[in-house]
Amino acid sequence: MVTEKKLFIKTWGCQMNVYDSNRMADILHPLGYRAVDTPDNADMVILNTCHIREKATDKVFSDLGRMREHKENRKAGGKKTLIAVAGCVAQAEGDVILDRAPYVDMVFGPQSYHTLPEMIIKATGERVINTDFPVESKFDSLPTDHASHKGPAAFLSIQEGCDKFCTFCVVPYTRGAEYSRPVAAIIEETKKLRDRGVVEIVLLGQNVNAYHGEGVKGLGGLIEAVAAVDGIERIRYMTSHPRDMDDELIAAHGDIPQLMPFLHLPVQSGSDEILKTMNRKHSADHFRDIIARVRKVRPDIALSSDFIVGFPGESEKHFEETLQLIRDVGFTASYSFKYSARPGTPAANMQGLVPEKAKDERVQVIQRLLYDQHEKFNKATVGKTLDVLFDGYGRSENQLHGRTPYNQAIHATTDLNNFGKIVKVEVSGATGSSLTGLVA
Repeated sequence: MVTEKKLFIKTWGCQMNVYDSNRMADILHPLGYRAVDTPDNADMVILNTCHIREKATDKVFSDLGRMREHKENRKAGGKKTLIAVAGCVAQAEGDVILDRAPYVDMVFGPQSYHTLPEMIIKATGERVINTDFPVESKFDSLPTDHASHKGPAAFLSIQEGCDKFCTFCVVPYTRGAEYSRPVAAIIEETKKLRDRGVVEIVLLGQNVNAYHGEGVKGLGGLIEAVAAVDGIERIRYMTSHPRDMDDELIAAHGDIPQLMPFLHLPVQSGSDEILKTMNRKHSADHFRDIIARVRKVRPDIALSSDFIVGFPGESEKHFEETLQLIRDVGFTASYSFKYSARPGTPAANMQGLVPEKAKDERVQVIQRLLYDQHEKFNKATVGKTLDVLFDGYGRSENQLHGRTPYNQAIHATTDLNNFGKIVKVEVSGATGSSLTGLVA
């Protein structure tokens, strides 16, 4: 009989990291590890890190200081705690972590966590670092079941890595080259998740619409194959790149009912000059054209995007071009960030840095504009009846949290037995960030 142990995983960053954390829990499940919500008395702590945002490494070391205290307290009581740092910060700065934090037992990158059982055995006698890019795919070694998964919606990783080399991005260096999983493996995993009660699949990739698995025509063909799995009622995908929005994928938005009317398509800037400096290899008008084509096949599509404010060389004119693109397109949910240099990227050495004060002012302007658009879209749904998938519990008794087809968060007072079901809800209230509703 396997002795039960407590596992605490803290996850930063993108949905890919959330998927990876869940799979780590699945890998460790046969060894007796059970996920817990806090590090209190945990036998193993994993910090699954992200290297995209500013001061990512500092945030990791801040948390590591707290984990060190936890480890020492348990040691005083005769208990052992393994501390591991995973993810993109580990991949990029593994030696630094081991040097600065001698109490850390394991450091491993996002391509090597499938060897966790072997690393744990090795860590009983020595510190472990594994930041290689193995020849074999980690997906071939992951468990076929999802023992740790709960809930009606699930992330499913179909593609990893990126070959685009945007000048601001560390992904090609921390996640490696683009890799697409075989269609058969994705369908098998979809069925496993379906058997655990999942009705919504979110297909994930660093550059998800670069998917090129054999036997299907890109991501559009894969979505069609996933939609054919009995019991899968909703499909979403993220994060995509404008350069890979091909005809088949655009057509899928009009042809496949299970594909939800929501598209997250990062544009980063509305200035062609800045887009060129970013090495995005698309123009602002190319982005506008893609949106027009998607709206032609799916007129009610809800749009989301990412914007970087204050990229090196960005002038007031360039910034105004970004604001104009936002006004032209209209977004229902978006993310905007002040540019921060990532070590090792070409942009980190660029001239023409934008002063912090200007970046602060611009990000406030862009966020106000985006929030106004989000609020307008949400308020336009008040009085409408929408199909809501209840995927979580709300803030009060008899309240559930759910998602509309347009990926809006909504809270409704309802029978808790509706958890995991798609239910018709009349929208009764709206803000820029969420909705309230009544079960119809």
